[in-house]
Amino acid sequence: MKTRKYIAILASALTLSACSDMLDLKPNGQFTADLMGEEAVPGLLASAYAGLEAHFFGNNEAFAGPSTNWIFDVRSDDALKGGGGVTMEANIHQLEISNIFSDNVSCLNKWQNNYYAISRVHRAMEAIRNAESITEENKNQYLGELKTLRAFYYFDLVKIFEHLPMITEDCDPNYVDNKTYTQADFYKFIKSDLRAAYEMMGETSPQAGRFNKYCAAALLCKVYAFTQQWDSCEIYASYVINSGKYELYNNYLDMSKIDYNNMYESIIALQCSTADDNAHINWSNLLNVTYSYDANGKQCYGTGDDFFYGSQNLADAFRTDADGLPYLDADGAPAEHVSENYSGNLDPRLDFTVGRIGFPFRGELYTDKWCRAYDVYGEYSGKKNCIDHNDPRMVQGWPWGASPLNFAFLRYADVLLLKAEALIEQNKDLGEACSLVNEVRQKAARSVDPTYLPVDFDATKAHYNVGLYPSFPTQDYARKAVRMERRLELAMEGHRWFDLVRWNMMEPGYITTVMNNYFKSEAQFHSYYQDAQMSDNEIFFPTPYAEVLNSNGLYQ
Repeated sequence: MKTRKYIAILASALTLSACSDMLDLKPNGQFTADLMGEEAVPGLLASAYAGLEAHFFGNNEAFAGPSTNWIFDVRSDDALKGGGGVTMEANIHQLEISNIFSDNVSCLNKWQNNYYAISRVHRAMEAIRNAESITEENKNQYLGELKTLRAFYYFDLVKIFEHLPMITEDCDPNYVDNKTYTQADFYKFIKSDLRAAYEMMGETSPQAGRFNKYCAAALLCKVYAFTQQWDSCEIYASYVINSGKYELYNNYLDMSKIDYNNMYESIIALQCSTADDNAHINWSNLLNVTYSYDANGKQCYGTGDDFFYGSQNLADAFRTDADGLPYLDADGAPAEHVSENYSGNLDPRLDFTVGRIGFPFRGELYTDKWCRAYDVYGEYSGKKNCIDHNDPRMVQGWPWGASPLNFAFLRYADVLLLKAEALIEQNKDLGEACSLVNEVRQKAARSVDPTYLPVDFDATKAHYNVGLYPSFPTQDYARKAVRMERRLELAMEGHRWFDLVRWNMMEPGYITTVMNNYFKSEAQFHSYYQDAQMSDNEIFFPTPYAEVLNSNGLYQ
């Protein structure tokens, strides 16, 4: 079983691949109980955290099975694959048009990346538990971090695959099949890990990038939303909110500023660095840097690969009415699509999320020259992973646009909106839910600040108008409002597809209705959608075919 052999090799090697002070050490060899002490812990933890990079053997594993999950946004109504055309990274194009096969390399890379990471977690757990010189308090902190990591990796898998082997620290993976445990079993296991981790860890992260108890609480809040346990979702969201450790960014652009790494909204984040020969940049999003040839031939971000584009459907979602509120029902939306010359009101988060022809992109005028395949994918190149190109901390040349900018897997605005959703689904306190949604909208409104650099919008060409909801008159209205707010606030961050999946778990048929309507509407802009169709059995990936072949009959 080739994959399992790789796991064993990785676990033994304990290859270090991460950053921040804690992650700068380079462990060698294996640790035994009598040798294990506090000095060995940073290397063990670094090895386990390294799974968040999804960059074990080469670049393509990170591109095709990324921890940032942009390829699953491509499965949603928010995004297009991008790049040079539909045949480039064709495996991702197949996901975009919902043509799902078990030999898709993205499927395989995602599976392998996460199970490699889990194997490292287990190796670290074993060594720390058996160590004799580590205090009980410190062991609890370390093991809490590792349980949170394992929960993160398994949660990532169970949202994607229908059948998985449940490999724990005390089992032999050579005897674990992929059919014994259901998705419900995995959710139970994940929640158990996170509840334990919440109790084991301290309130303050020991070092930048490492987890504290509120990281576990925030992730648990999200897991409970997937299993529709709204009372528990509300409780753990409140733990995070009431901790006083997090707050919304002052400006929406702040998430794209290196100076705000591990601050404000950042709860769980990929730690990035350009030290050590760029070994720890955001490889998972590296393809997603704009082509950046401006009208004068200037390459602001090098010749980026220009993958991951916003859809027209997403751009249109940022239209607002006379009161600055989004259109929650399609039949009430204006017929005019968003374009350079759109005359209606807009939520400014559009121009912080994607490039738009005729508007600034990190202070530079964005034109069709920035678009690698404009005739195929249009104009909406993603912005959030790009810093100001004038920042000297950005790599010049390859890797295109790389920088020490962290990537937030889970940020505070997400938790606020999950609590609002939990209140709405319980029909409990629509007034508080409305206030939480409005908190997020207030950030969008105050982000229209021409003194804040680099400039990403143009108030002389677009009418930006973000209003606050006066109330949520009904549960149904509130549900539509919070779902729309999640789309606008978290756009192009790897969340939209999974939101559609969990709402489909609540309302069977929801996701196929949304996606098949999207394919029809988007086909007028991108002809390759013409025959696209999604069915109920294409929501989750099958077990990768290569893993089935390598399992000696264990996997089906």
